[in-house]
Amino acid sequence: MSILDSIRKQATPVHPEGYKFIAIFGASALVAGWLWSPLGWLGAILTCWCIYFFRDPVRVTPLREGLVVSSADGIVCSIGRFTPPAELGLGVAPMQRICVFMSVFDCHVNRAPVSGRITKIAYKPGLFVSADLDKASEDNERNGFIFDTPDGKIGVVQIAGLIARRIVCFAHEGESPSVGDRIGLIRFGSRVDVYLPETATPLVSIGSRAVAGETPLADLRGGPASRGFRLG
Repeated sequence: MSILDSIRKQATPVHPEGYKFIAIFGASALVAGWLWSPLGWLGAILTCWCIYFFRDPVRVTPLREGLVVSSADGIVCSIGRFTPPAELGLGVAPMQRICVFMSVFDCHVNRAPVSGRITKIAYKPGLFVSADLDKASEDNERNGFIFDTPDGKIGVVQIAGLIARRIVCFAHEGESPSVGDRIGLIRFGSRVDVYLPETATPLVSIGSRAVAGETPLADLRGGPASRGFRLG
């Protein structure tokens, strides 16, 4: 095996959503470098960051029934009881909510927290305040999913942040993704909220680091530790 083949096998893939942005960053770096060399080097650094931002690594997802895994990479910034967005149709009673904030250095590919049928997808335009603020859940642009599972309905909301200007949804209503499957992406800094039924027991705390498709956020049933996994 050649060195180039070895590098290709070990390299983290880039999500196709990032190709045009990487091309724009790269072209801008070339033009900037032609105008003034230091600008070219700065553009090269930003291009490398753009490649890193759109990485789409393989994840090892735990498969135990009743386990809710993180939909996003980042820091758990809020845990508590909050009223879910009206467009999700989950009612007005407060539900348990766990929020994961993604910085511009986190992977921004979002994954299904559970296996289940997507009964609703609802997009709502809005503002772009910093995603780590509580009011971002109410004021910012967002896209929500309802997952119907044997343990109840799970709400997942992609929220645009201060820099983000585009939420991308890969899934469709009526589909039944498996836990850990890719369901969307948010560009350049954002947050994902997961709304859970009353039976859920949080397994993380504020300040915990979460990995999409891998980190257990909550337990809907209790029971023994997970023994099954899958790559995706």
